[in-house]
Amino acid sequence: MEHDWAETEKKRKRDVPVDSTLQWSQWQLLDSILPTGGFAHSFGLEAAIQSRLVSGPEDLKTFIIHLLENTGSLLLPFVYSTTTDPTLEKWQELDRILNATLTNEVGRKASVSQGSSLMRVAASVFTEVPSLKSMRDVSIASPGVVSFHHAPVFGLICGLIGMDSGTSQRAYMFMTMRDVISAATRLNLVGPMGAAVLQHQIAPLAEDLFKKWMNRPVEDACQTAPLLDTIQGCHGYLFSRLFCS
Repeated sequence: MEHDWAETEKKRKRDVPVDSTLQWSQWQLLDSILPTGGFAHSFGLEAAIQSRLVSGPEDLKTFIIHLLENTGSLLLPFVYSTTTDPTLEKWQELDRILNATLTNEVGRKASVSQGSSLMRVAASVFTEVPSLKSMRDVSIASPGVVSFHHAPVFGLICGLIGMDSGTSQRAYMFMTMRDVISAATRLNLVGPMGAAVLQHQIAPLAEDLFKKWMNRPVEDACQTAPLLDTIQGCHGYLFSRLFCS
């Protein structure tokens, strides 16, 4: 009995540093300081404000809820599939499918821009996962094979650093909410305190949407907010722009 306890304790001490280090990496992936370019995009919010679809805090809340619904229905399947099967072949296949699925040119370019930056940063930062760099190098060496769309890249990284599929999908929803609220703050639609309150208020709704759309196959991916997609597509026609999309 004492021997079994001693062996268990040794195993626990041996495992803790590995798990702890892994958790630090997972947290860093969600940190806004990670230079992935996410804060250069407003998810169509800037165009929505200039077209007067969003003109105040209540409109903003509705916009964010619809955006999260669309993120869950369209992009979570790609995050889920790459997290559960983080291989080069699966990632490249899902990247091609998403590239064909995204019909909004502005949104497609934003997805590629963010995904490329995230993959570059992850390959440089998470050196304990050498396959990230090798996958990126192989893909860059074969132009046209992969576009580096953000959702599959995020799922791939989550899977390789040991994040479970539920956490990775919830994290993707959180990042979307965080980034669009940050964009709203910089567009002076809400103040910093109002933004924090709004994020806290929307969190339960985001959790409900996550549960609604989680663990779905790519075949179920669909668009639920076509108006938001259309508005984002108009971003390139704005006379003056703070964001890239």
